[in-house]
Amino acid sequence: MMFNKGHGRLERREAWTISDPKLLAGLRHAADFAHLTTVMMVRLERRLGTDVSVEWRYYIASRKTSAAQLLRHKRSHWRIENSLHWVLDIAFREDESRLRKGHGAQNCAILRHLALNLLKQESTCKLGTFNKRLKAAWDTDYLLKVLATLFP
Repeated sequence: MMFNKGHGRLERREAWTISDPKLLAGLRHAADFAHLTTVMMVRLERRLGTDVSVEWRYYIASRKTSAAQLLRHKRSHWRIENSLHWVLDIAFREDESRLRKGHGAQNCAILRHLALNLLKQESTCKLGTFNKRLKAAWDTDYLLKVLATLFP
């Protein structure tokens, strides 16, 4: 069981896992997942003031571990994922992109990730990602320094 409190809400997560190969083999589409070793069920109860909501979520994993460990791993994955997307949205205004045709959205996402990684690796300038991006746009010498991180 895991509790989280923040943003005016209280969240309670309970998790259960099944790792018995005989039970897993009987699941629908189990054959589609060659390394399936664990299925996890999570009950999420969220309280915001007097409002209470309950969600059930299901996950699959390729390693055999406890429900508590999988729940911690899942939460840390989303913490990393959310922080990456927040930086991309703030520094690169990714959410405002209106690319919809062909592969434009995917190609620009790759370029934004590449630029973000290059800006993070450049350590001589003590600015945030957004300001480093602006500096690289205005200062050709700094841009070359950022690009030089590609070739150590």
